[in-house]
Amino acid sequence: MEEFLIENQKELIWTLATLLIVIIFRFIGKTTVQRIGRMSGIAEARTLLITKYVYAVLNFLAIGAVTFIWGVNFQDLGLLFSSVFAVIGVALFAQWSILSNVTAGVILFFSFPFKIGDYIRILDKEIMDEQDENENIFIIEDIKAFHVHLRRHSGELITYPNNMMLQKAIALIETPIKSDDGSDAI
Repeated sequence: MEEFLIENQKELIWTLATLLIVIIFRFIGKTTVQRIGRMSGIAEARTLLITKYVYAVLNFLAIGAVTFIWGVNFQDLGLLFSSVFAVIGVALFAQWSILSNVTAGVILFFSFPFKIGDYIRILDKEIMDEQDENENIFIIEDIKAFHVHLRRHSGELITYPNNMMLQKAIALIETPIKSDDGSDAI
């Protein structure tokens, strides 16, 4: 054991430094995401989800750095990564919508002008009701990693993909529609 520590002293120091840097960046990333979430009025569950994404990216970078520090043979590593990425690529190509919805979820976290409880109108012919204008107004009930829960005036719950929230025109309704008894229609 003592011989291993002496022979690999340089690699061990760099590995510890890398781990310390990752811990610092994790703290900075978590603090930044929480601050953005509080300033934007974003739900705590969404903030935790984005924090998990930040942690995953940092862990991936840390594994790459430690691999480089310990001098793994890049030809063997290249063969391993190309095989893994080929399998992942085929799986992601088959499930492209999952990846696009997760990516859209991250984008919506940082730049989405709406939050839970807002009234919106999605200008999409496929979900618009031509007979009742009130049915075209939705309240945002929840924003998940893959989709947004929207509730219509009639009580119908619609699960709308995150990537469609980025692709379709959306109007923010400042004042919700009032029903006959004076309460919010939605």
